[in-house]
Amino acid sequence: MLGSYPRAILHIDGDAFFASCEQASNPKLKGRPVVTGRERGIAASMSYEAKARGVVRGMRTSDILKVCPDVVLLPSDYETYSLLSTRFFAIVRRFTPTVEEYSIDECFADITGLRRQYRASYEAIAARIKHDLDTELGFTFSVGLAPNKVLAKVGSKWKKPSGLTAIPGRDIHRFLEHLPAEKIWGIGPNTTAFLHMHGYRTALEFARASEEWVRANLTKPFVHIWQELGGQCVLELETKEKDSYASIQKMKTFTPPSADAAFLFAQLSKNIENACIKARRYKLAARGVVVFLRTHDFRDRGLEVRFSQNTNFPNDIIAAVRPLFDALCSPQLRYRSTGVVLTGLAAVQDAQLDLFGASFRIERMHRLFECVDAIKAKYGKHTLFLGSSFLAHQHAQHEGARGAEPQRRRVLFKGESKRKRLAIPMFLGKVE
Repeated sequence: MLGSYPRAILHIDGDAFFASCEQASNPKLKGRPVVTGRERGIAASMSYEAKARGVVRGMRTSDILKVCPDVVLLPSDYETYSLLSTRFFAIVRRFTPTVEEYSIDECFADITGLRRQYRASYEAIAARIKHDLDTELGFTFSVGLAPNKVLAKVGSKWKKPSGLTAIPGRDIHRFLEHLPAEKIWGIGPNTTAFLHMHGYRTALEFARASEEWVRANLTKPFVHIWQELGGQCVLELETKEKDSYASIQKMKTFTPPSADAAFLFAQLSKNIENACIKARRYKLAARGVVVFLRTHDFRDRGLEVRFSQNTNFPNDIIAAVRPLFDALCSPQLRYRSTGVVLTGLAAVQDAQLDLFGASFRIERMHRLFECVDAIKAKYGKHTLFLGSSFLAHQHAQHEGARGAEPQRRRVLFKGESKRKRLAIPMFLGKVE
C-alpha cells in the first residue's frame, strides 16, 4: 500500500482571480456580480456571484446584461492582477522555496520534509498557507494536497471555491472513481475520445489500465499522467524562470470591428513587431509564422508562411506576409482582432547561419534592432515602430464604452509616470 505522502505537493489556485482582485482592491464590490473584460466585449473573468447568475467565460456583453442586468462590468486591470500575483507567490515562498509559478493565478509547491520544521502535518501546513493567502490578499484560494502534481490539481478543483482537499496515497481511488477522464489535467478532447473508445471513461479506469496498453497506445506525456494517477511522482516542479519558447503568440482585439484592409494590416504589423520583441529578448528566431484575422462573429481566417531562413526581424516577416494578405482579408467581412504566431523557434546562434551569403545584412539588422530595443527599454515599448504599423498607433485600441481604462492607469500618484509606477493596487474611483 502507498504511504500517505511519499511526496507532498500542493496546487494552489486563486478563485475567480481577476474578478477577485477587483473585489479585493475595492471592498464595495464584495458580494456583487463582477465581470472583467469590458474592453474586449466578452467576459474574461467572473466573480462567483456572476457565475451563479449564469455568466460564463467568453460570454458577450449583450448576453451578460440579459442574464445579469446589475452586473459590474470592468476593464481588465492587468497591472493590479500581476502585482497581486507576485504577492501570492511571495507568500507561498515563505513556507517553501520550491514553487512553480504555473500561471498568473496558480502555482505548485513542494512541502515534502517540512513537517518537522513547522511541527505540523502536511494538511496543517497547507491550511496555514491558505489562511495567509486568504487574509493577506483579501480573497480566497483553493488548495489541493497530494503525492504529485496531477493529483494535487484534482484536489484543488474538488471543493471550489475556498476548498482545501487532501488526497493521501491510500485514498486516491476514492477521488478518481467518479472523476470523468476529460477532467484530468492534461487530457484534451482527442485523448478523451480515444480513451472512451477503449472503455476508459473515468480517471480510475484509466489509472487501472495496464502499463503495456498505456505505453503501446499513448505518447510520453500521457504515460506520465497515468503514472501520477497511480500515485507515482514523475512530473517535477519547474522552478526556473522560463527562458525559451516553442512558439510565441500575440493577439489584439479592437473595437469597433473594421473592414479597412490598411487598418487591419497595421494591427497585424503591430502584433508581428511585438512577437519579434519577445523573440529577440529570449534570443530566438522563427522558422515560420501563422497570421490570422478574427471576424466580428468570432470566425478565424488564417495563413501560414515558412521562411527560407530563421528570423526575428519584423521587416522580414511583414515582407513575407504582405503579398498574401489580400487573399486573407475579405472586404465583405468585418474583423475584431488580428493575431500572429511565430513557429519553429530556435536559438539565434543556431538559426541565422550564413546559408545564402546574407551574413552582412543580418549583422546590420542585429545592430539596428539592438538600438531599437535599447530605446524601447528606456522610453517605452512603442517609442519606435515600423511605418506599416502606423494606423494601429493612430487609433485607440478600443473606442466608446470599451475604451475605458482601469482607474489605476488613468490616475497617477505624485512622482509616478506611465512607465514608473508604485507597486500599489488601489481603488481610485467610484463604482457605477
